Amino acid sequence: MTDIAPEERAKLTARAALASIAMAITLIVLKSYAALETSSMAMLGSLADSALDLVASLVVLLGVRIAAQPADFEHRFGHGKAEALASLLQVVLITLSAIFIGFRAVERLLAGAQTADAELGIGVSIVAMVLTAALITYQRHVVVRTGSVAISTDRLHYASDLALNGSVIIALALDQFAGLTGADAVFGILIALWLLWGAWSASGNALNQLMDREWPDELRERFLAAAREYPELAGLHDFRTRTSGTHHFAQFHVWVPAEWTVREAHDRLDAVEEELQRRFPNTEILIHVDPEGQTDRETLLPQAITEQAR
Repeated sequence: MTDIAPEERAKLTARAALASIAMAITLIVLKSYAALETSSMAMLGSLADSALDLVASLVVLLGVRIAAQPADFEHRFGHGKAEALASLLQVVLITLSAIFIGFRAVERLLAGAQTADAELGIGVSIVAMVLTAALITYQRHVVVRTGSVAISTDRLHYASDLALNGSVIIALALDQFAGLTGADAVFGILIALWLLWGAWSASGNALNQLMDREWPDELRERFLAAAREYPELAGLHDFRTRTSGTHHFAQFHVWVPAEWTVREAHDRLDAVEEELQRRFPNTEILIHVDPEGQTDRETLLPQAITEQAR
């Protein structure tokens, strides 16, 4: 969990998205020139990847700005899922890029064409690697501070670009200097497969948020361990969690003694809730009070109802 003011988080994520956009535009200009001069399939694939980087970064910028908006009457749980949607759209774009690159690379391999002016392509790829390394270092700083899933996915894509640009260098060297005709096309196919794997890997976190998956086991156990420190929560049950952007939600039922008044239960549990929220920033906690020993069947999962019947 991140402990950062919403306004500061919004500024950091927006700056990271703008840095990605500036980087993508710079690389598109460099790689367009190199692709035209070298006729390299690997370089063309790298250019297509950078073009999609630009589109994806624009989507990220839109996503993080929407996610930074506070909850309103129509979105009472906030707009955090906008980041997951932006991340998922990036995955779609990466997949389309991989399919295009793979198709063109196979065509090139069957045609047996050779590249030209490898020195230019290698030089552009080295410059691209240096600029990309600087960007992902900054993105890592932002992700650590904000926990943004959209920036994290964007960073993953740019991190894969380091390997992609390195493969372009190897492809050009093998194709022209070592005389291995077809090496450029083979590396184009490998790049396409690499992008597909990256898209698959990046989709998990976004889908988990959109599907309201439970917190990771480590985080759930840490929260429950903290809850055990409060006697008022001794009867905690029906614990459910989810995450939206970097905002976390935890809700559970608590058994309270029959002799407690409604006011007493409210005041005691409100105090505990405030303390837990201080310990777990950006977490909204909802506590439902039950008479001691009661379990609401409608809140149980089907297998829990079966076990209770036994």
